[in-house]
Amino acid sequence: MKTTIITIITLVFTFMNSYAQLSPAITSFLQNNTETGSYYISGNSTAINNNILVNCQQVEYSDNFVYITATGVPAYPTGPFLDGNPSNAQNQNNIIKIPLLPLENTGTPDDTVGGNIGVFVNGVALFDYRDGVAWNPDTNSLCGGPGNPPCPGGPNASMDWNRDAIPAEMAGFDCSKGHPAMGNYHHHQNPSAFKLDLEIVSDICNLYDADGLYFIDETIHSPLIGFAFDGFPIYGAYGYRNADGSGGLERIKSGYQLRDITERTHWADGTDVDDGPDVNGTYFLGYFREDYEFISHSEEYYLDEHNGRFCVTPEYPAGTYAYFATVDENWNSAYPYAVGPSFYGNFENRIVTSITEETTLYEEVLNVSETIFNQQNIKVFPNPTSDLIAVQLGGLVTDTLKVELYDASGKLLKTTTIYPGSTIAYFDVQTLYAGVYLIKITDDFKSITKKVIIKRD
Repeated sequence: MKTTIITIITLVFTFMNSYAQLSPAITSFLQNNTETGSYYISGNSTAINNNILVNCQQVEYSDNFVYITATGVPAYPTGPFLDGNPSNAQNQNNIIKIPLLPLENTGTPDDTVGGNIGVFVNGVALFDYRDGVAWNPDTNSLCGGPGNPPCPGGPNASMDWNRDAIPAEMAGFDCSKGHPAMGNYHHHQNPSAFKLDLEIVSDICNLYDADGLYFIDETIHSPLIGFAFDGFPIYGAYGYRNADGSGGLERIKSGYQLRDITERTHWADGTDVDDGPDVNGTYFLGYFREDYEFISHSEEYYLDEHNGRFCVTPEYPAGTYAYFATVDENWNSAYPYAVGPSFYGNFENRIVTSITEETTLYEEVLNVSETIFNQQNIKVFPNPTSDLIAVQLGGLVTDTLKVELYDASGKLLKTTTIYPGSTIAYFDVQTLYAGVYLIKITDDFKSITKKVIIKRD
């Protein structure tokens, strides 16, 4: 019997150790094969089920690569897109092949490209700054993209002044700061809802409430939210002040800033190029990517020209090169937003049609959500309330959470769920009496309770 017990203990530790040694590029993706997504359409404030599985459906790996099978549809509602975009998020049926041992590109850096340049942990696509629109000096007008004539040389031609999607397409982003291109839903920027920024620059969340992949929390290191197609990880807005993990937490800052120009005649490096439009109210400073210049900083919380740095993170205690989803002091997206304008590592299109090598299937292991159950990371609002209660969780939700509403006597009144890759749940309380109520949030390991007051006139 003693030998049997020792054998079982040995097997358990071997099993746990094998998972502990797996790369975060394998273990960080959110898997789901039951829950489907939803979307809003203009004029309808009730989300419509799209019957598409959300997040990632399978993760498997070999010695050198991890393969993620995903629809490209998030757990948070998408839409509406109020710039006339007729598309909705559609199933992309993607298989994404990410290298497990990415390397620095020691030659000429690979520029980021239009379309997919990375993948978030929920399987949603990352695009770079551009939206396919540029300045045509021959016609002194915009070219490319919906509503404009094609650019000379086609959509992949090199142009001197390329439009920045973040300010130019603001009206077309949903509450989660995303939108679709021919059904390919994607983010160009930090995937946290507009309404959660310190300064709200879009009112879309007031019309069609939604959430995002994660909630920015300045009290904890931001979660690992994705991987670039060169294989290096992407983190949210906050990290350790110093690259070695010391110095406390800091908003990690872009090394780019707007140039001091009124005319667009040269790039920041002095290259004489075809003239773009003068800086004015229509083509304001920041309208084009080339309006920015890179400034090297001595502080370690500033990023390099790729929007990354080599540093210690919670998932990589020995250090890794990592990109960060940069925001300004108001948590509004800051150029170059995630990755770019060039890659640190070796880029190639990582979307493949099949897996041609032997792989091992990764099955998710449940973890105690310590950061989720921090009182500071759970917001219940409005409080007091009269009609609706929202429960918002900070950080990245990686496990399914049950949210229950009880009256003061302990009677269960309502139940809802927050799924991985989303951050918010609601209770309609219009029919409840005035008084004190309790909200209980539970995962497979622990729970936390918050008090809320319902008032009546």
